[in-house]
Formats: sequence, C-alpha cells, structure tokens
Amino acid sequence: MGFRSAGTMLRLLVCAVFLLGCCHGRFVVEKNSLKVTAPEDLKGTYECAIGNFGVPQYGGTMVGFVAYPKANKKACKDFDDFDISYKSKPGAFPTFLLVDRGDCYFTKKAWNAQKAGAAAILVADDKDEPLITMDTPEESGREEYLENITIPSALITKSFGDRLKKAIDNGDMVNVNLDWREALPHPDERVEYEFWTNSNDECGPKCDGQIEFVKSFKGAAQVLEKKGYTQFTPHYITWYCPEAFTLSKQCKSQCINHGRYCAPDPEQDFSKGYDGKDVVVQNLRQVCVFKVAKEHKKPWLWWDYVTDFAIRCPMKEKKYTKECADGVIKSLGLDHKAIDKCIGNPDADEENPVLKAEQDAQIGKGSRGDVTILPTLVINNRQYRGKLDKGAVLKALCAGFRETTEPAVCLSEDIQTNECLENNGGCWQDKAANITACKDTFRGRVCECPVVKGVKFVGDGYTHCEASGSGRCEINNGGCWKETRHGRTYSACTDDGCKCPNGFKGDGIHKCEDVDECKERTACQCKECKCKNTWGSYECGCSGGLLYMKEHDTCISKNAAKEVGWSFLWVIFFGLVAAGIAGYAVYKYRIRRYMDSEIRAIMAQYMPLDNQGDVPNHSHHIEM
Repeated sequence: MGFRSAGTMLRLLVCAVFLLGCCHGRFVVEKNSLKVTAPEDLKGTYECAIGNFGVPQYGGTMVGFVAYPKANKKACKDFDDFDISYKSKPGAFPTFLLVDRGDCYFTKKAWNAQKAGAAAILVADDKDEPLITMDTPEESGREEYLENITIPSALITKSFGDRLKKAIDNGDMVNVNLDWREALPHPDERVEYEFWTNSNDECGPKCDGQIEFVKSFKGAAQVLEKKGYTQFTPHYITWYCPEAFTLSKQCKSQCINHGRYCAPDPEQDFSKGYDGKDVVVQNLRQVCVFKVAKEHKKPWLWWDYVTDFAIRCPMKEKKYTKECADGVIKSLGLDHKAIDKCIGNPDADEENPVLKAEQDAQIGKGSRGDVTILPTLVINNRQYRGKLDKGAVLKALCAGFRETTEPAVCLSEDIQTNECLENNGGCWQDKAANITACKDTFRGRVCECPVVKGVKFVGDGYTHCEASGSGRCEINNGGCWKETRHGRTYSACTDDGCKCPNGFKGDGIHKCEDVDECKERTACQCKECKCKNTWGSYECGCSGGLLYMKEHDTCISKNAAKEVGWSFLWVIFFGLVAAGIAGYAVYKYRIRRYMDSEIRAIMAQYMPLDNQGDVPNHSHHIEM
C-alpha cells in the first residue's frame, strides 16, 4: 500500500475517534461572563468563550475599558507598524482590545494585542453562530510566541461585538468586568482533577509542552496529593480501528487487541521507527502504574514514573521499550508483576478492561464535554482552557477550592494578591492585640471573626468581634477594662462578659471607677470605726485600742478578745475530757456485758440452769 493509502488510513482512524465522541457525547464550550457597567444602553452580563491559550484569571475578575482599533482591526499585524499602543498609564484602567475574527490564527491576534499593551483580547465573531472555543493552531502553524501569551482571551458573538463597536464609534467609554469566578465549580475543600495526556514524545511542540509541564508541575502536584488537598487521575485517549480495516497492515501496526485500541504512528510514516501500537502499550503501562501506585496509597508516584520515563526512555534514543520502562518501575519500588498483570495480553482478541474504561471516560458526562483535545485538563468536572503552564494551572486548581479552604500555596504572592494588607480589607481589627477578622482567600478576602488560642470571637466581622466563652480573658482581657496601680491589678473580664469587680463601678468595658465605701457609708460604719478609702477597697481601724472585726463590722476590746479566746479554749478542753470519760464508761459496760454472756454460754454446756425447763425423755418403746 502506497503513501496515499497510508494517509487515507490515518484520516479514517482520526475520523473514528470523532465518531466515537459524536455518537455518545458532545464538545462543551467553556465560558466566563463579561459584565458591561457603562454605557447605560449596554449594561448587562454577557457570555463569552474562554480561549485555549494565554492565562485565564480563574477565580478572579478583571476591570477595564474596551478599545477598537481604527486600523489593523483583525490584529493580524504588529500594532507598532501603525504606531498604535494600548499600554495603560499609571492609575488608568487597563485596555481590553476588541478585534475582528478572520485572516490569521486567534493566537496571532492575542500575541499582537499583548505586545501592544492590551490586558485582554476580545475577538468578535464574523458570523451569527453559537460560541466556539478558540484553540491553538496545528503543529504546522505553531509559532514560538505561543508559549509567551499571558493575557486572557475571549470570543464574543457577532451581535454583541457589533453593539460594542457602535458604542465606541459614538464616543462612549465602554467599561467592562471580565469574570472567571464561576468558570470552575468550587464546592468543597478538595479539588478533583484529570490530566489527559500521551506517552508519545515525537509529536512535536505539543508533546514537548506536555512533558515540560509534567516536569515543572510534579512537585506542586505531589505535595497537594500527599496532603489530601487534591485527587488526581491521569487519562489517555485511544480509539478503535474501523472494522473493515482491522486486518490491514496499518491497523495492525497502530492497534492492539485486534483493532480495539489504537494510536497514530508517532512519525506518521508507517514505515520506520515506532508504531502506534507501541504508544498504546506505553500509555496502558502508565495507567497501570497509576492504578498499582494508588492501591499502595502512593498515587503521586505516577508523576515520578512519567518524568523518569521521558528522561530515560525517549524515542529518539531507541529506548521507548518495555525493558527501559521496567527499569524505571524497579527504581521506584513499584510492584512489577502487578503492573504486568494489569496490562494483560495486547495480542488477545478481547477487551482490555483498563483501556475500555479509558475510552468510556472520554465521553462527556454532566457538565463536562467529550475530551477531544490533547492535552486536556479537567478540574472539578470542567475542562480547563488556557496555557499548560505551572502557574496558570495552579491558579485554576486554587479556584476549585471552596473559599477559605485553600492550601497555603494558593495564598502565595505568586498566585494572588493579599487584600488584607490594604486597609485591613475593610474588616474589624484590634490593633493592640494584633487580631483581625480579615482572612485572605484566593478569590479575595472574607471578614470573619477569628478563633485565637482556642478562644472564639463572635460578631459581624466588619465592625465588631468579641471574645466569648472560657479563656476569653486571656486574649486582650476579653476587650474589658483593666488597670494596675500601686502594684495591684483589677480586671472587669469574666467568662460571662465585662463586669466591674467589687469596689468599682462602671460599664466594665471602657471604664471602672473606684467606689468610696467610706463616703457612701457601705462599710466601716460602727461607732468606734475609723474608715480610710483605698483604690478598689478600704481600710478600717478602731479608736481606743479596740480591734476591728470585718465580718461583723464592729470594734471589740483586745482584752475581751483574749478572755473570750481563753474561755473558748477551756470549754474545748473540758468538753474533750467529758467525752473521754463517757467513752471509757461505755467501753467498760460493753466489755462487762460481753463477758457475762460468754460465761453463761459455757456454764450452759455443763449444767442445767434455773431457767431451763424439764428435758423430755426421747427413748423409744418397742412393742412385741
């Protein structure tokens, strides 16, 4: 079969995979929202399709104004050629450049817009149709600039684009807000994501980009997985050979299990190097590595295996083999036999359960569409759009966490801006105790009364937070009054709230004033008493050498006190003596009674006593 037939065969195989998707699922266009805040007649929220390049600001928003160029309207040429710049001046709104579709790749438009200083690009469709996904060009059209595109991109409908252009032509300033906060679901504290990839390393820049991403993202992915923040699953696309070509040379070279699972020839020439079936087997091996590692509760080893395999077993060095793969598996301490069992027999005329599951997973379910683009990242059952870059992907993963549950890596300066650093985010704070209700999140900030050293603060988080429960006084004295004088400290803090202590009066929060017990005649009021007020208490003395008794608020003679004291001691002494004599008498009486009873019992055994009656005769009479 000549080259023409081989090319036809390849196209048939590619058609097969799309038929597989069309029959069972559909492609889903991932969208974000665009809100127009001015002018009045354009106000509203519109949908736009996220481009599959650049860096979408997942979980965040961007505010700017729309500009439409008077020349180079399709942005297919460098704006420097037209002496046009969209770089924002300090303090000014960033520019979102609106351009027309057509004449060049979407990525070329985005690159020219970025070089001109635009913060984002909006591409207006040139026909009335549903929104589509702007993708990167095929290998022949890929340029080096592709990986350097960092601005977000969005496709808008023709009708909406026409309205924007008309407003700009009329001299209106069109203010918009690009919003990606709901572009990804964020239901809970764990993010589930899939990475659809390929072990083929001879498919050009896309394959090179995949393995570079795996190498750079491996560390972050493994940390997130080990700490339980994420649940990762790798996947691989395969398709089947049309039944009419199952026994053909091309199908046999590209497929295993009699045409059920196929991959394109790496070099696309069908005559040299490795075949498509070699790629399928290596893909299957990588799936099985993940399955076995997961069974041993170490799913993150997949990242080590894929990285090491790409380095140690490249196609270019003719090492893309089972022997080389086994060496990598052995070095990672994985169960070699379990992996071989998982792979099964590629020559068997039967389904492989692992690859069958992979084909089933390609079909979209729920909000997720079919997986038809390689590589594809699926986060919380929603396909990621944008540059396959460590920073961009990590930002998207962080957008998948419920707010306030993000891991620390999501709150680093490289990923987001800490809004609590400016004006405390508008939240309550106690500067003296260095306590704040502002909690930085990936999506912004929340004002939430904190828990400090086990003490919970309650309030609205914006204007008021107050410590509550036991231990509250340990944190800034519970927000209550406290003062120290002359080495003595008084506090109004209690477990139930702020209450001035005895000897003080006030609100217990801002002020507690000393009560003058002498002046208010609440203590030390006996005839002979001499009262002196002190801070928080009082001192009371007696005139004429008398002794003050605080319990009774009275003065008594010191001698009387002594006499009373000696009398009290004599009473105690005689009481103890009387108790001892009484105890001895009782003891003697009980001993006497006990001895009498014992003597009577002994005598009863040897002689009848006076109070015993006649003892009856129990002898028997026998009659004859």
